[in-house]
Amino acid sequence: MPTYLDRSIAQLKLFEGCVPWMYLDTAGKVTVGVGFMLPTAAAACALAFTTPHGAATPEEIAGDFNRVLALPRGKLSAFYRSPTSPELPQPVIDSELLSVLTGFESTLRAQLPGYDSLPDPIKVALLDMAYNLGPAGLIDGYPHLIHEVEIGAWAQAANTCQRRGPSPARNAWTQQQFLSAVVPAIQAEAESWLDRLKESFRARFPTNR
Repeated sequence: MPTYLDRSIAQLKLFEGCVPWMYLDTAGKVTVGVGFMLPTAAAACALAFTTPHGAATPEEIAGDFNRVLALPRGKLSAFYRSPTSPELPQPVIDSELLSVLTGFESTLRAQLPGYDSLPDPIKVALLDMAYNLGPAGLIDGYPHLIHEVEIGAWAQAANTCQRRGPSPARNAWTQQQFLSAVVPAIQAEAESWLDRLKESFRARFPTNR
């Protein structure tokens, strides 16, 4: 059964796109996979690129990095692909993305002591926002949302999670993750209230057990 991290990976690949070859992002930075920025050719060489003939050599990877870097920016990702472009296999992309997400989780845990007990949809929503904004951008830029998450105010969190930049569909999806936790929270509170009521009744009328 997929975990919340599996869901996060799938959604991020859908929202961010997933390109196995190197290309230039809108800022002119060499990028690959799910928005993995490569600051240098050495950073590219640290990844397990392949060619149709097997593992790509450092020379092949660095050569393609420099080729892409010299191209004009602002083009679709397919523009930067050549017949000899090294590519990252999907399992490698997923592994790199998982590493990024687990790093983000460490930051979120430090700010949200109850992070591990949050409902899975809430974690998925927070990770999507952290990937888009950066963990600091989420924590510092959305203090009301963070407070609402801390107290379990999911309906309010759904109203304060909207971002500028992402598509309406992505914002709506993130909002829905918060809303999906509302009904279970109400049910849990109702069950807790009934349990307390039963205990109170039993304490007052011990023979009516």
